[in-house]
Amino acid sequence: MALQSLTKFNLKNFSLPFLNKQSLTVGLDIGSHAIKICELLEGRNGVKLLSLGSARLPADAVEDGELRDPDSVAEIIKSLLKNLKIKGKKVGISISGYSVILKKINLSVMSEKDLAEHIQSEAEQYIPFDLDDVYLDFQDLQTNTETEDRTDIMLVAAKKDVVNAYLQMLQSVGLKTVLVDVDAFALENSFEMNFGQEGNVVLVDIGSSKMNINIISQGASLFARDVVMGSRHLTEQIQEKFDLEFEEAESIKIGAVSAEDKQEELAHLFVNTTTKWIMEIQKALDFYNSNFPDDPLSKIVLSGGGSKIKGLDLFFSKETGLPVEVFNPFHLTEVDTEKIDPDYLKSIAPEMAIPMGLATRACPL
Repeated sequence: MALQSLTKFNLKNFSLPFLNKQSLTVGLDIGSHAIKICELLEGRNGVKLLSLGSARLPADAVEDGELRDPDSVAEIIKSLLKNLKIKGKKVGISISGYSVILKKINLSVMSEKDLAEHIQSEAEQYIPFDLDDVYLDFQDLQTNTETEDRTDIMLVAAKKDVVNAYLQMLQSVGLKTVLVDVDAFALENSFEMNFGQEGNVVLVDIGSSKMNINIISQGASLFARDVVMGSRHLTEQIQEKFDLEFEEAESIKIGAVSAEDKQEELAHLFVNTTTKWIMEIQKALDFYNSNFPDDPLSKIVLSGGGSKIKGLDLFFSKETGLPVEVFNPFHLTEVDTEKIDPDYLKSIAPEMAIPMGLATRACPL
């Protein structure tokens, strides 16, 4: 369903179609802490990484998925595009936060036309916003069987004023937005580009101010939720506790700088903060296990800047009883190591899952 002329939620059953000869979108992830960008090119054996990068945002420029300082964000995007020598003007973005509602509903099987009409007429019972104020999109997950004539529908609503603010800001720097996605689904697409659709996996993306949890099973999203918790809080706690600059606290958090005599107090801060994350993840696990007891989850896959916290993967595995791995979205991507430093790529890769998922999308010529 079109949101605007060339902008729509990319809701599908998340099986990536074979990439055709169209150019790909430039993936642009505008978070609360940084802007991340990824540009891919179709290659003979998949996709090739052309460029990627990240730039820090001023504090509060973006808050809970909403633009608060569009001029500053626009300037940083322009600078990032220039520094990376990215010429493409067609971009894909994703959104999250309070302005986005994800709702899975179960309806009788019907034609796409009838389903669209039904959603339009009945959406107000599922969406806590005035329907005149939101863009709506949906996808039939096709969960019906030969003996069951009902199917799950993924319904998405996004506030128009929030989406339009991004579109206007990007237009002001000469960019054409051809895709508006949702963080959870861009992350899912990135994962499936690398590992396909088999298995039952928990995707957990930990950003600066929010955590996204998405449980996927055989290529379908069964549970998707944003939680207002992020890794910046832990950095700020370390900063305050030890009277450090923000950058030094960040380095200690991810283990790039030794904690030295701070280790015991640091461990206490780590456990207090990450236990709250575990509680939210466990709610998702409990939901899945109670509904699908005979189809167990295989692993948790971490991404986002927070996934780089030293020891987090081991802690999550111990607390949940599931294997945990940190996601490298460029696992199968061709990379020119003479142009992109392998050490830099290894360091930034977990943060690039969402922009990589956006950058795989074919866009209009």
